[in-house]
Amino acid sequence: MDSRKAIFFTIFLISFLVSLPIIPTTATPNITAVFAFGDSTIDSGNNNHITTIFRGDHQPYGQDLPGHVSSGRFSNGKLATDYIVASLGLKQLLPAYLDPSLTDNDLLTGVSFGSAGTGLDPETVALSHALDMQTQLKYFEEALQRMAKKIGAEKARKIVKNALFFISVGSNDMMFNFYDIPVRALEYTIDNYQNLLLQKLESVIKSLYGAGARRIVVAGLPPIGCLPMQVTLGSIIPSFHMLQRVCVNHQNFDSQAYNNKLQNLTSRLQAQHHRAKVLYVDIYNPMMDMIMNPHIYGFEQTLQACCGTGLVEMGPLCNAIDLKCTDASKYLFWDAVHPTQAAYRVIANLYSQNVLPHLVD
Repeated sequence: MDSRKAIFFTIFLISFLVSLPIIPTTATPNITAVFAFGDSTIDSGNNNHITTIFRGDHQPYGQDLPGHVSSGRFSNGKLATDYIVASLGLKQLLPAYLDPSLTDNDLLTGVSFGSAGTGLDPETVALSHALDMQTQLKYFEEALQRMAKKIGAEKARKIVKNALFFISVGSNDMMFNFYDIPVRALEYTIDNYQNLLLQKLESVIKSLYGAGARRIVVAGLPPIGCLPMQVTLGSIIPSFHMLQRVCVNHQNFDSQAYNNKLQNLTSRLQAQHHRAKVLYVDIYNPMMDMIMNPHIYGFEQTLQACCGTGLVEMGPLCNAIDLKCTDASKYLFWDAVHPTQAAYRVIANLYSQNVLPHLVD
């Protein structure tokens, strides 16, 4: 494990993406709260309070948040989950559950349990020291008890029933364990590894359903091969595209295959639970459209990040010492793995238009 960690510190990565709204739709469901589970795409600061190198609690992270606060979000500003709670009129930002200033009243409209660097595979968590999914679920159970104590068990159950549960996880597993430090690639075929991850994800979804969740939205994988970190690593591996900054095609094909399986999983769970909504969110195609047609979205750079050289910097490597771009809104990626606030806003709009109406009873 020591040698693995040594490698990890030089090429360590984080996951990606979630999707939620900013523009309300005419068929907006009566969502009472938003509870988010997963990785850095929805971590609004939980990792500030645990022992891990996966932290965004330093400048220039958060430079475009109100007050220029480095809240722990892995972006220059808001995450997609922040846009959804604002668009639903719940609050302006989705807080982190482990934030010491969080109140019981805050819980009533939702929180994030997400932890940057986490995954579905225990090997991922062993490497990142993030909160695993089971720990996040335990914190949710704890939050339910606090809510019930505050407003009564029946009212708490009603809030949960009408809340949106958002899950965004899986990218770290692929990057950490299959591509960049391919420990799992020595044990599993890509098909079998994806099946392993989806089995664990199914368990998470069923646990939330058992706790009363009835509106569950699961984000698919982004085009992992187009993340700046993966593009950089791909450019130094001997191949036809060596020294070229292009997407790693086979990683993108893997993301598509995983997403197809995930769609089948959510469809099966939806069929089994007629009184619930279990929906898949397509992250892959919107991201690819931003990469292929950046001018439509106001982007000028899509395969290189804003922070530092834009090639490898992320987490502690993206810091106040590094140079950064002058206008992050022109960049798709803030650091070598995570989107800018501008990109999250685009994704949030797409979510609002294409997913939110389907949550209406």
